Amino acid sequence: MMDGQAAMTLLAGADLIHSAETVAAAVSRVAREISTRLHASQPLVLCVMKGGVPFAGQLLTQLTFPLDFDYLDASRYGQATAGGALSWRVEPSLAVAGRTLLVVDDILDEGITLAEIRDRLLQMGAAACFTAVLADKLHGRKKPLRADFVALTVPDRFVFGYGMDARGAWRNLPAIYAMRED
Repeated sequence: MMDGQAAMTLLAGADLIHSAETVAAAVSRVAREISTRLHASQPLVLCVMKGGVPFAGQLLTQLTFPLDFDYLDASRYGQATAGGALSWRVEPSLAVAGRTLLVVDDILDEGITLAEIRDRLLQMGAAACFTAVLADKLHGRKKPLRADFVALTVPDRFVFGYGMDARGAWRNLPAIYAMRED
């Protein structure tokens, strides 16, 4: 965690990637796409903690069908800026067996975390597992999974805001920023 002054300095030196208005419009578009595709399935929507919270919160208010909601907590990052081994902290409390699931997360970076989450949920008996991400990072490397629903793409830089943090700070920003590359 960084202190408030360091967080303000980091933001002041960051580049705006997507404005709050662009993010809001993209979330609305994805909500329409999900509503069209999953409206008849009464899915179990699973928010990946902590990063998926802003995206899931805004998305849920725009979905036009009945659903169930739960969360899971699995991460490869913690406070770091590079991924490590997947750590499962909390599995969904609602039964996933036989259900259509929609896993909502902040970013599809290398895709390893979301692929492992999807695989684990399918092993738990889910009938289908769809994925929705706020941001898909364009880094040119092969990913083990393509998200079913993508709001925005971001460059191959360390991005933060709208659920994604920078050393523990700025998940609460309504826009997406990237750290300046030195």
